[in-house]
Amino acid sequence: MRRLFIAAFIAFGFSSPALAGHCPKDVKLIDAALTQQSNAEVQSLRDKGEMLHKSGKHKESLATLHEAMKILGVKH
Repeated sequence: MRRLFIAAFIAFGFSSPALAGHCPKDVKLIDAALTQQSNAEVQSLRDKGEMLHKSGKHKESLATLHEAMKILGVKH
């Protein structure tokens, strides 16, 4: 049981930085798509996603950024 807990803890520890590094990439994809079209809703979602990333809420950030990307038709 102890080994399972340690393995889960290690897996979580490695996944958090991976999520953190993905947010800025999504922001750049959204920015590139926004130069081609203007969308206030997408801009708002992009800004919210960036704010969530900076506050350390990477899971929520990715969900918000992916919603913006879906509206733009950008694949992540």
